[in-house]
Amino acid sequence: MAVDVYLNFNGNCREAVEFYAEVFGTEQPRIMTFGENPPNPEYPLPEEAKNLVMHARLNIDGSNVMFSDTFPGSPFTVGNNISLAYHGFDEDKLKAVFNRLKEGGTVGMELQETFWAKLYGQVTDKFGVIWQLNVNNEKSAY
Repeated sequence: MAVDVYLNFNGNCREAVEFYAEVFGTEQPRIMTFGENPPNPEYPLPEEAKNLVMHARLNIDGSNVMFSDTFPGSPFTVGNNISLAYHGFDEDKLKAVFNRLKEGGTVGMELQETFWAKLYGQVTDKFGVIWQLNVNNEKSAY
């Protein structure tokens, strides 16, 4: 298991990721856009979202920093655009951590299977810290 920083941006994520990659001399980032997601007829993707960054990651001197744009219409507040991402391969441990974090907190997304993870959920704990919890399908470049 690991804890990484996750930064959200308001439409300028690609510019930010490329800037930080240059500043810290990392390898070129792999960037996944919302348009690359498998289509879901229940939630059609707005045209303005297709080229926005859904996920990117940089390894900066051994620490992972992950990035995404907020989805159009989602709230964005500078200063509250940072969350912690807890991920690994132990489903039972992740479920236990999620259940403890949601005590007195607010669940943004219940733990569930997604196209990128066996389990993914998001919760804001009782201290206002936003957590993204993820059980990886396999070791991934993202």
